[in-house]
Amino acid sequence: MNLAERSSGKYKGQIKLTKRGNSLLRKHLYFTVFHLLSFNGAFRAMHVHNTEVKRMTKMQSMMKLIGKLARILVAMAREGQAFSPDKAQPPLAA
Repeated sequence: MNLAERSSGKYKGQIKLTKRGNSLLRKHLYFTVFHLLSFNGAFRAMHVHNTEVKRMTKMQSMMKLIGKLARILVAMAREGQAFSPDKAQPPLAA
């Protein structure tokens, strides 16, 4: 995966996923998030929050969740811990 940051001068932009990097990895992350939205309550709740409260489109929300899943997988590999929905889902304030 390839991450990019949009920044110039004093402005520091957010880091986003780009279309560069391993296309097979992007494809598998996309289908994994698609599956998680059907069967995982934590990811489903984050998707609903993104679409209803933050007014994102469904695809924008999925792309955001792909980045979140990638960060979760890296943290799980580093710490050697199993997935915990409590840690994955921040408190959702409306």
